[in-house]
Amino acid sequence: MYQPYADSTYYSQEYEGESANIDKKTLNKYLKNASRDIDVLTYNRIVAIGFDNLTDYQKENIKEVCCEHASFLYENETMLKTYLSSYAINGVNMSFGNSWNMHIENGVAIDKSLYERLCSTGLCCGSLYYD
Repeated sequence: MYQPYADSTYYSQEYEGESANIDKKTLNKYLKNASRDIDVLTYNRIVAIGFDNLTDYQKENIKEVCCEHASFLYENETMLKTYLSSYAINGVNMSFGNSWNMHIENGVAIDKSLYERLCSTGLCCGSLYYD
């Protein structure tokens, strides 16, 4: 069975996450979805290498990104499920895609600063191969 990179205990005690009134079952669902997104963004390198074989720096960053991304997914679920690319009415514009604070990679929408933190682990480069 697939295990997320952070669990609800880590989320509440170590990360000290405070997504508004999210119950444990729902939180676990979002942590699992966030972990799956991390796998996509890292080209499944964590799965191939094994989480326990990563450096402490990589583990800590991946856990934190998992928690923050789970909160992001929870808080923005409605927006992320829309297929809206661009919309304008009466002078008001809305678009969804790469912007100053949003990054989309391989179909995964993630906060740009989270993606940069995940990249700092060295696991996101598409041109590298890990044994």
